[in-house]
Amino acid sequence: MTADQPGTTRLARIREAITPRASLQATPEYGSWILGRVSETQRRRRIRIQLILTTFVIVANMIGVGVSILIETVLFPTPNVFRADVWWITTIVAPAYILFAFLVGVVWATNRVIQSVRWAIEERTPTVEDQRNTFRAPGQLTRVLLSLWGLGAVLLTTLYALHDTQFIPKLLLGVTFPGIVVSTSCNLYTEFALRPVAADALQAGRPPSRLAPGIMGRTMVVWAFGSGVPMLGVLLAAVFALTQSTLTPTQFAFAVLVLAVFALVFGALLMWIVAWLTASPIRIVRQALSRVEQGDLTTDLVVFDGTELGQLQRGFNSMVHGLRERERVRDLFGRHVGREVAALAEQEKPQLGGEERHAAVIFVDVIGSTKLVTSRPAVEVVDLLNRFFAVIVDEVDRHHGFVNKFEGDAVLAVFGAPVSLQCTEGDALAAARAIASRLRDEVPELQAGLGVAAGTVVAGNVGAKERFEYTVIGEPVNEAARLCELAKSVPGHLAAAASMLDAVSESERANWALGDTVTLRGMSEPTQLAILA
Repeated sequence: MTADQPGTTRLARIREAITPRASLQATPEYGSWILGRVSETQRRRRIRIQLILTTFVIVANMIGVGVSILIETVLFPTPNVFRADVWWITTIVAPAYILFAFLVGVVWATNRVIQSVRWAIEERTPTVEDQRNTFRAPGQLTRVLLSLWGLGAVLLTTLYALHDTQFIPKLLLGVTFPGIVVSTSCNLYTEFALRPVAADALQAGRPPSRLAPGIMGRTMVVWAFGSGVPMLGVLLAAVFALTQSTLTPTQFAFAVLVLAVFALVFGALLMWIVAWLTASPIRIVRQALSRVEQGDLTTDLVVFDGTELGQLQRGFNSMVHGLRERERVRDLFGRHVGREVAALAEQEKPQLGGEERHAAVIFVDVIGSTKLVTSRPAVEVVDLLNRFFAVIVDEVDRHHGFVNKFEGDAVLAVFGAPVSLQCTEGDALAAARAIASRLRDEVPELQAGLGVAAGTVVAGNVGAKERFEYTVIGEPVNEAARLCELAKSVPGHLAAAASMLDAVSESERANWALGDTVTLRGMSEPTQLAILA
């Protein structure tokens, strides 16, 4: 096991060198930079598609013609296509037909493909018929190419056979074999080139059913035409050699060898194309998943594949949409009930009831709220209260508490529930001082009383099964509210229960001074006050 590790490490390094992570992040929207971007204009896209199709059709068919000539002249030298009685077919008819086929294949076939996607060029919403034409376009191009190669095979075979019937198997093999392989490769490449248009067509719904649907059908078709047909050509060559007896053993062996090489090369090429067509959508989804794992929920994939891979892309978009919606609800929920309460609700199923906790409470109330409302326009009052609340929320959050509720122009903040704190009293007193200071500086138009108390409360969900809220109930809440009323008439407008000072640090205690002992309204026991020093 140890001996294999260096080799495994080297393979991993090679893999990373070939497909580095940075390249995954740069994967284009359609899987290849050749296809451009989603934001590209339709005119530019039409030119791009036409150029891609024309170039590939020309190159692929030129290679096919070259292979056909090689088969006719080198692999099967007899009967000789340059014989005196057939030389005019080889030098005049064959080149003329090749030129004709190129013109038809390039001009008519590619233009027909463009006509099938005319709706996209005109920027129309695709109909079901438009969608059907888009996904049938590769098959249409393939049928045209197969027809041209087939017509060429019939024409040339007939002309040569009029002079010598031994030309028949040679011509049929030499023309049909490369024609089928070339047409299949053009089908796959056309499907690739039309990805941007297919992405728009898929907006009309699910793609139409095809003879060989899905990845399995695409793969089997490629195997049949990329490997099966060439192997059939090898078998036909053997039959041809046995029945005609025109090839020497050496010529036959050479012919079979070269045909087998062609079969391997072209079969591998077509399988590589179909593998790439399959892998590129998966690579795009993988890259998008990496971004989602990093917290980026803005990712939306372009659905451009009509197979199961398109369903995978569509499923990813649905998943991300659900995550975005969940995050939006979570954020909204957190704004209403507090981040801590929201997190607690996500971790466990909320239930009615509560638990005893040691907590501190700050109660804040505006002084002269009635006069404020009657003396200012409503819009101005709302803006003023929002500034007022913003200060309170900011300082409560900074000191690890949570704003439990807003009641008109009053605020109830809790420290120690639902999240426990190391020094509940210290955090609450520090937050109260900071709020009082900032309100004086940042919201001078308002004055507010602040009351702070601590003790045992019951914290939990109160209400009904259909509608409840998280809150705290207990004597400290009532005490903080009464201290808030009292604070409106003391210097600094801040009053706390002096008992809280026993639980805080010396530095925090130095900010406070002991005040009078009073019996607060509704309270049975007297409370000694602590005010700002």
